[in-house]
Amino acid sequence: MIRAAPPVASTPSLPDPALAPALKASLAASHGVLDFPIGAAIEPASTTGTDAALLRKHYSSITAENAMKPATIWPNAPGTTDPAAAPNFVPADTLVTFAATNGMQLRGHTLLWHQTAPSWFFAGDQSDAANYRAAVRQRLHDYIFAVVQHFPGVYAWDVVNEVATDTPNASNPYRIDSPWYVAYALGGNDGSEYVRDAFTFAAQARATIPGKSSVNMKLMLNDYNTEIPGKRANVMKIVQDLVNAGIPIDGVGHQFHLQVGADVAQVTAALAAVEGISIALVNHVTELDVSLYADTGNCYTARTIPPCLADNGANAPLAILSQQAALYRALYNAFNRPSVTSITTWGLADNHTWLNTFPVSRTNRPLLFDISGNPKWAFWAVVDSSIALP
Repeated sequence: MIRAAPPVASTPSLPDPALAPALKASLAASHGVLDFPIGAAIEPASTTGTDAALLRKHYSSITAENAMKPATIWPNAPGTTDPAAAPNFVPADTLVTFAATNGMQLRGHTLLWHQTAPSWFFAGDQSDAANYRAAVRQRLHDYIFAVVQHFPGVYAWDVVNEVATDTPNASNPYRIDSPWYVAYALGGNDGSEYVRDAFTFAAQARATIPGKSSVNMKLMLNDYNTEIPGKRANVMKIVQDLVNAGIPIDGVGHQFHLQVGADVAQVTAALAAVEGISIALVNHVTELDVSLYADTGNCYTARTIPPCLADNGANAPLAILSQQAALYRALYNAFNRPSVTSITTWGLADNHTWLNTFPVSRTNRPLLFDISGNPKWAFWAVVDSSIALP
């Protein structure tokens, strides 16, 4: 008897891009929340051309990738340690106009970050610690007021960005090499007080805007690696300290710069940790992407190939794209919880991503849309729970 050969399983094909539903509508429906903020971090250049069309169809929120950072808004005057004569709101105002024109929401990122702190904040005579610290504190106050009042329409501010140390379970959870911490600590003072001041000033500035409150302008602490237990412990200790002190904080932003093979259970644990501190706190996913490279920790120290994995080239293996898609599906399922009130990817599509140069220069494809703006397997995995992945 001749037996027929078993059928060969066919590899699923990507659906027609023209059939793609709007990401924002799909996720709003799955979360059961009208106008759920589904965002992308962009530069002003993405408000025109094909990027703009992609934004209009799929996103209901945008974040300034760099246009709202302190070094962009208020840099030093050229060749000096003095502030520029006036803030430069032009790049960020491009995003404000685009959001308003297209009925999109806007997240503010970020009021304070150690990597983009112009030196004029910290200029002055340090021989008198009390006066120096008071001057730095006043500059922080004035800067936050100027920026918050200029952007009254944002629904959330990352008030402080990346303030927790990477040392796991540290006795002092703060990043002590931040210029803000160093300036505040002068003369033996408490260096961490700048975080409390930043939130207090942001809340005071918010109160000057008619109709704005913690309901419609959230004040957030934003940090990375909250999915790693030791770093998460540091972030949560800072948040708990702020809550205990009665400081006006409304939630935590989780960057979630992940890679294929990430443990979704640890992502969920990060969200639950915030909920455990206070049911009044919200979670925002602020900078989501999924690298195609499952690098080990020494890659981020060495910044070379090896130990970083070799470049996949322009056409990533289908098996890795499928693995990425499965992880995205699991992540968006994990994000479907009441405390998560905003989800933003760090970038719009694979044609623009910081991961092409970090931790090393190589081709990466970490987002939901490819370099042409077409939906990837990752997109379809998120919007259609029944679709089979290759």
